[in-house]
Amino acid sequence: MKNKNTKIFDAAVFLDSSGAARRVVQFRQRQTIFAQGDVSDSVMYLQKGNVRLSRVSANGKEAVVAMLGPGDFLGEGALVGQPKRTANAKAVTPVTLLIIEKKEMFRVLHAEHTFSDLFIRYMLQRNVRVEDDLVDQLFNSTEKRLARTLLLLAQYGKKDRLMVIPKIPQQTLAEMIGTTRPRVSFFMNRFRRMGYIKYNGWIKVNDSLLTVVLHD
Repeated sequence: MKNKNTKIFDAAVFLDSSGAARRVVQFRQRQTIFAQGDVSDSVMYLQKGNVRLSRVSANGKEAVVAMLGPGDFLGEGALVGQPKRTANAKAVTPVTLLIIEKKEMFRVLHAEHTFSDLFIRYMLQRNVRVEDDLVDQLFNSTEKRLARTLLLLAQYGKKDRLMVIPKIPQQTLAEMIGTTRPRVSFFMNRFRRMGYIKYNGWIKVNDSLLTVVLHD
């Protein structure tokens, strides 16, 4: 029988507040959160804003590997023994992060089933996303890849979706989908003419953009 004084663990409260071995940190737009090769000693939870993850090859070529938004984790490689960060994380917009020390993350994962269930579900969804990204790169046209990326950035399908994307350079979009900036500009203008998006620095995404992804 549980003690009536036992405090019920709330995963949402844990991730939205600071406490023992975890702190809330804010980053300015374009500020580096961590760099490839930094010590991997914490896991981070993105409370607000957008983060770009990129990797630099041995010959100095950089590639964007993910764009993260509120509710995403980053730096989870620390939990599987990665001694160094394997990517660069930079704030695309002003960002608020909860930084959780590795030992504290392990403690909560082992002690609190609601939190471990949430984290496992997130990682499974992240794996599905990675597979979908690979299929997208291999089989879809530039137009479909761009449309899908815009929908993902706007958090299409999520309960509290944004549908408005903060200012993001077209060159960054080009790197994300594996094309050139002029090609991105061409399709962005086409999407705007067709009423799928509106943009003036920020980008407002309409649900109708999904037709581009679904069209054969």
